[in-house]
Amino acid sequence: MGFDGTAATGTAAPSAVLFDRDGTLVRDVPYNGDPALVEILPTVREALDLVRDAGVPVGVVSNQSGVARGLISLDDVRAVNGAIDDLVGPFDVWCVCPHGPDDGCPCRKPRPGLVLDACERLGVDPRGAVVIGDIAADLGAAAAAGATGVLVPTEVTLVPEVLAAEFVASTALEAVELALSGVVTR
Repeated sequence: MGFDGTAATGTAAPSAVLFDRDGTLVRDVPYNGDPALVEILPTVREALDLVRDAGVPVGVVSNQSGVARGLISLDDVRAVNGAIDDLVGPFDVWCVCPHGPDDGCPCRKPRPGLVLDACERLGVDPRGAVVIGDIAADLGAAAAAGATGVLVPTEVTLVPEVLAAEFVASTALEAVELALSGVVTR
């Protein structure tokens, strides 16, 4: 990345790259509160190295409704997040929604709160941020915040979600390469 904030291609780099946690960074273990069960998905380490090497802030935006459901605690969520940091390096920001689907909170994806909070804490414009996730709620949160979403489908991603996504990548690394190319930023 050049000193003027442009990527190597001369296009603007994203203001931040924000990842969904479960199904995007790590294998999705429903309501995981056990750091020993953390399994980093293929290409994630390389993707994070690429973002960090480009000097772009990197964060996580994650719904954790298991807290509202009484299945895990916020301390459990923090422990799992800490295990992820230990495996792939620290993120600049972690933003977690502990609410349930029916709580009506402004932070739960697909609402924009997590993305806006992460961008505010990073001191960046959400309109330049890229959100990488595996389901429509991730892309919905990106769009609602004015950011760009990149879908990395998994076995739980619905076909209509893939068809509706403007940007789709097969891996986290491919999603980051797309984000850093400047093609996806608005």
